[in-house]
Amino acid sequence: MSRHLSNLFLFLVLISSSWSKPFHVYSPSSNEKLLWVVEATPRGKNLELKVAKKVELNFPGQVITAHPNKPLLYVIATSGDHGKVPGAVVYLKNDGSYLKHKNVNFNDGACFLSLDKENRHLLGVSYRNGRLNVYPLDQEGIPGRAITTIDEGKREAHCVLLPPDGKNIYIPYVKENLALLQYAYDGKTGKITPLETKNAKPPLGSGPRHMVYHPTLPMVYFSNEQGIGLSSYQRKINGQLKVAQDINILPAGMSKIGLSASDLVITPNGEFLFAGLRGHSQDFNRISRYRILKDGRAEFIGLTSADRIPWGLTLSPDGRFLLVSATAGASLTAYQIAPDGDLKKITSLPWDPKMSDLIAR
Repeated sequence: MSRHLSNLFLFLVLISSSWSKPFHVYSPSSNEKLLWVVEATPRGKNLELKVAKKVELNFPGQVITAHPNKPLLYVIATSGDHGKVPGAVVYLKNDGSYLKHKNVNFNDGACFLSLDKENRHLLGVSYRNGRLNVYPLDQEGIPGRAITTIDEGKREAHCVLLPPDGKNIYIPYVKENLALLQYAYDGKTGKITPLETKNAKPPLGSGPRHMVYHPTLPMVYFSNEQGIGLSSYQRKINGQLKVAQDINILPAGMSKIGLSASDLVITPNGEFLFAGLRGHSQDFNRISRYRILKDGRAEFIGLTSADRIPWGLTLSPDGRFLLVSATAGASLTAYQIAPDGDLKKITSLPWDPKMSDLIAR
């Protein structure tokens, strides 16, 4: 091979290696009763977004999650008659495109869905009534009737996400129902038992909303819906959480009125956190950025402008891109994540208003 051909070959290899594999973004539209399937194709540092399909669900789905091993998505409405809340299991092809879906019913609506670490159960928590439900999954991944329901008599629960070892459940409550309740969890049976100290007692005014776990350190992070920032907790061997930080990120003298934090994600390498900041009555829509230090504590590093009311956040499978839904801006926006944690807006796709939850795979 000549030197020119060799250099060309090397150039093509370097270019191809900088391109990630295509993936899909999925988000339900409660207004139109659809599931949007968006093709995302990396082009070097850019990302091309294209609508692949709009699936008619025939119910107002709003929350979505994915099975980590099977080509399945789970979609649910936020409300409905008890035992008859509409939802769906969406089957995907091997390339991530839509295949078919099956409608199912749930006990309660949910504002958050997740699977346990053994993929035996689907867990959902309701904002409207605060109840937590555990649904067993059959061999195909189809949920059955709830086998465990926890009702603490509190509304405005906001998240249920198990830690890497799968041994605990933490349920954050916001606003006047402020609490962070702690339980032991049995992944084989779906049984839930309160810890001896049931409430981790988050700082007044914080409002822990959504959570993520550090991939290697015993740390849990929460977006603070009312506190407009981030709180971090150490997770003890006995499963108890201890407050490590309560970070307020607003400029000095700025009012919190009309603002609230939304979703939260952590990069796969555990280096950065990103959270949404919603400007309901103030024109202050942002993505807050944090660097994670060696001891697991978070350091606020800045704010990036976002479309109106950034609500749901997800990362591309390779962790190179952040994708954000804006409910008032009716858009899906992609940002490139820089090595220093900065965000660069690279593209935006218009979609239905009020689309909030999204997932990429």
